[in-house]
Amino acid sequence: MRCILLLLDGLGDRSHSVLNDKTPLQAAHTPNLDKIASLGMNGLFHAHLQGTALPSELAHFLMFGYRMEEFPGRGVVEALGEGLDIREGDVALLARIFSVAKEQEALLVRHENPDLDRQSCRVLQKAVQTFTRHGIEAEFLPTRGIGGILRLRGNVSRFVTDSNPITEGRPLMEVLPLRARSDDPCALNTARFLNDYLRWSYRTLSEHALNRKRIHEGLPPVNAVATQRAGRMAGLPSFADKWGLRGLLIACGALYHGLGRVVGMETRKVKDTDDPGGDLRKRLEIAYRATEYDFIHVHTKVTDEAGHTGNPLLKKRMIEAIDTALAYAIDTIVPDDDILFVVTADHSTASSGTMIHTGETVPLVMTGKYIRRDDTDKFDEVSCAAGGLNLVRGKELMYLILNFLDRGKLWGLMDSPDDQPFTPGTSTPLRVD
Repeated sequence: MRCILLLLDGLGDRSHSVLNDKTPLQAAHTPNLDKIASLGMNGLFHAHLQGTALPSELAHFLMFGYRMEEFPGRGVVEALGEGLDIREGDVALLARIFSVAKEQEALLVRHENPDLDRQSCRVLQKAVQTFTRHGIEAEFLPTRGIGGILRLRGNVSRFVTDSNPITEGRPLMEVLPLRARSDDPCALNTARFLNDYLRWSYRTLSEHALNRKRIHEGLPPVNAVATQRAGRMAGLPSFADKWGLRGLLIACGALYHGLGRVVGMETRKVKDTDDPGGDLRKRLEIAYRATEYDFIHVHTKVTDEAGHTGNPLLKKRMIEAIDTALAYAIDTIVPDDDILFVVTADHSTASSGTMIHTGETVPLVMTGKYIRRDDTDKFDEVSCAAGGLNLVRGKELMYLILNFLDRGKLWGLMDSPDDQPFTPGTSTPLRVD
């Protein structure tokens, strides 16, 4: 058997008065998701602890059965997904240029997403591209628009705070070592270096001819760099070594391609179009034909992006659009006894409030020949709570997948030097002369 896991990014939400106090998923017309729920075993899922708001990359990482402290950091994940030169020992941070205003001695964020053409982005990013001090070398590596990766080389540490406050009207923050590393010379030096780089970048960009021209034209200057989510390359057991399953990740976006590299999954890069239902159907078709893999992760981002607009009605429409793709799953994937088909989300993305992501659980359904079919017949954040899976958290999802693939090992058996959770393990045959 093999598993196809469909991940509807940011699917969960909150109740909204405009939807008669329902979530967008509850309010949406989803005959195919509901049909799958009626054929499967349902529950709720959270990749960590209820109430904790997780970014997508960390939620995926925990869902794949890794530990929080093993996560290498968003900067590294995104850099790898962009195909940048990140080596063992490098520290990578998400970085961007934007507009700040000096008030007293602080730099207040005025425009976090300034309207800046690609050529101007590259001109300004090149002006702050390289910086060397305190035995550390920094290079700003552009990715898309105002964004990039700040790569640090030398005696560097990832255990430092962010400088980007995210919210307009707040000041850029001083970079500090994390509390647990406050006496670590490497973390202290890295923080000192980053603060020097940020001050130098502000002075350099403020004096740049392009910004003088923008000010003359009545436009805000793009005059600062800010950083967040430092990460460092780290050796991890591959997904195959950890779970005994050869994995394939089908997704659009550098973040997910980088995550595949981090956990040792092969990736199939796809593109989003203006037809989210058609896009998802194609990804499910690719997954179904990928018979050489034991675990296929199919991802769509459209539900998360709709949630970030703050429009519950738009998110409802996007959910209905992707539901059309699930007709293929009902006709082809679910009836196949050789497939465990799982549908869930990585986190909730609320269409209201100020949080980027929120900490509510998300619905989960599993279909396959070994599951216990329950009485749930609607796929949403409330109905699935009555299902037979109850609440599933973190790596429990992978243990359940192994179980329903009929590949879970009886605890205590040791058919390999490592206490692996799957069977058969990577054993060595006894040789006789």
